[in-house]
Parts: sequence; C-alpha cells; structure tokens
Amino acid sequence: MDQLGTTPPPLAGVLVADFSRVLAGPLATMTLGDLGARVIKVESPSGDDTRSWGPPFSATGSTYFEGVNRNKESMTLDLADAADLELARTLVARADVVIENFRPGGMAAFGLGYEEVSAANPRVVYVSISGFGSAAGSGMLGYDFMVQAMGGLMHITGEDGGDPQKVGVAVVDVLTAKDAVAGILAALYARDRSGRGARIEVNLLSSLQGALANQAQAVLGASAEPRRLGNVHPSISPYEALRCSDGLLAVACGNDGQFARLTACLGVPDLATDPRFASNPERVRHRAELVPELERALAGRTSAEWEGVLTAAKVPAGRVRTIAEGLELAERLGLSPTVGVVDAQGAETGRQVRSPLQWEPPFEAPRSAPPALGQHDRALREWLEGL
Repeated sequence: MDQLGTTPPPLAGVLVADFSRVLAGPLATMTLGDLGARVIKVESPSGDDTRSWGPPFSATGSTYFEGVNRNKESMTLDLADAADLELARTLVARADVVIENFRPGGMAAFGLGYEEVSAANPRVVYVSISGFGSAAGSGMLGYDFMVQAMGGLMHITGEDGGDPQKVGVAVVDVLTAKDAVAGILAALYARDRSGRGARIEVNLLSSLQGALANQAQAVLGASAEPRRLGNVHPSISPYEALRCSDGLLAVACGNDGQFARLTACLGVPDLATDPRFASNPERVRHRAELVPELERALAGRTSAEWEGVLTAAKVPAGRVRTIAEGLELAERLGLSPTVGVVDAQGAETGRQVRSPLQWEPPFEAPRSAPPALGQHDRALREWLEGL
C-alpha cells in the first residue's frame, strides 16, 4: 500500500486489445479500464461509428462515444494494409484480453481469429460479441433495438393495450457488456490456476433472454405469456405508478407489512385488513379496485411530499425523476455519481457517470478522457514495432 493509503488498481498490468465498436464492447472495455487495465482501442481510419452519433455533442465530441470510451488509448489500423495488420498481430500476441464484435468470422479473415491468436498466445482471453451468435444467426446484423423487438422485451414493454415500446436506453447492449466483463474476470481468475486462457462468446439475444428473469420463467415454468402492463408489476400489488396531486409516484410494496404501513400513512388503514387486499395474491386479483382507493388518498399531496412521508415510514416510494434529478439525488445520498475525466496534461475536460463499483481497500481509479481518433498512434506504433 502506498503513502496515499491506496492499493494498485485490481487489473493493473492487464493489457486489453479492444477491436470493438459502438456500445456493448466499448462499455465492457471501459469497465476494465476503470479497474486499471491498459485498454488499447483499435479503430479503423474512419473511427468508431459512434464518434459521429449525435446530437448531442459536447465540446470535445459525441456524448454517445464519450460515455463508453474513457481510460483508453486510441490507435488507427487499416487491417487491409499488410504493415498495419502485422502491428495488430503483434498486439494480440501480447494481450491478456482480446475483444471484438466483427461479424462472426470477420477477425479470422485477417488471421486474427481465436485459433490463430491462441496458437501464438495460449494465455489470451478472447471475447467475441455478436447479435445472434456464431451459428445460424451469424449472418444477422445485431442492433439493440432489433434485439429488444425480436427477443421479446418490447412485447412486454408499454401500456396495456398500446403498441410495444423499446426501453429508453440500449439496455441489451449494456447487459451484454456486463456479461462479457463477468466472463473475462472469471477467465482471468481461472487462468491463474490453469495457465491457459479461454474463448468467450456473448451475444445480444442470449444476454437479453438471460435478463428476462421471472418473465421468461413464467413462459417456461407455467406456459404463461407475459403481456404489456405499463408500470404495473404482473405479480405484486401495489407495485406501480400511482397518481398524486401533481404527478406520478412509484410505489413498490413487496410485502404485506409495507402495504399496511402505506395504508396507515395514507389514512386508510382499513384497506390492509379488507379481505380483497389483505394479502399480495388478493391485491393482484383486485388491483382494479385497489388502485382507485389509493389514488383518492394520494390526491391530497404532491408526489414529493408523499415521497418524504412514505420513505420515513419505510415504505418504498419515489417520485418519477429526470436523469439530471436522479444524479442530484445520488449526490445528495453521498453516492458521488460522477467523476471528472482529464486530458494528457491533467486538466479536467468534463464529467461522466463513474463506475458503480465501490472498492475496499480503495485504489486511485484512472480518469483519462475518451481519446481522440488515433490520439496515441505514434507512441503505440513505436512500441509495437519495437516488440
């Protein structure tokens, strides 16, 4: 432990060759970079697609790109060029982790597939990300919106009787990134014992279906096809957005005790002993009768007022916030939701949502700003040419 009382980052010394682009792969490698890995982002001369995705743009570039590319070095390589391809081969031969989201077989076409890389680098953890896997779905293009639609998530998202809706963020890409990181960390841990790396494949469709949790199990275990219910939970009540005098309040009563405290705060304690509402299964069956009773009681105050009252009574409830308001809440709760990123001279260039991981003993997390396209070309080319 150094004089600052911090330990080295947990992935210090791990070299990641990042051949991915857009969201799932870059988010996975940024997570590794936040934990101290050295991440070399290999881009084509035209750059990651998301560099041009906008608006919005910050003073330094696309906010989409910047949100998932801090703590990386960028170099441009044209894999169709023999000299650049040789540099790519040198890089993957030294890397602890190689991650790519070319179409299945795309890296192998350049001699950079798992078989070729692992032959030269048996300790490599090689990660491939695709939309629909490397078998019958290998020729299908995988974008988050498509997978939300084709995998069933849109079918259960939206208002009852309304059209299917996508989630408001590319959640399938995010889930896939987290699955990839889990696999990488497990493979690095196993490598310490076996001395050998591993091949990991993740795809958007499987990551989505793995995250459908109780909804998928309803289909498999009870042949019950979930439907769109808006903000209503299919198996718990009240677990939905309820209207107050000024707007909506999310109320999430997970047990009968919480429901009893809710009714007491609302001044309608008899609802907790009413046979229609005394247990969760009965409340689900009689939801149409329960909700109007609760909303009549809630109508006398604002959502912010009720949030304070119910939170104090240990009833899970919160008003619907904007993202900016949510970040302010996290700050107020002492969660320090953002981190400043700095340029090569150490000057802060902006703020980003920090890694959600809290670590003890603490380490000084890297904070380098998302790189400009090819920002580290000269240094990286000199390094690779000297290996």
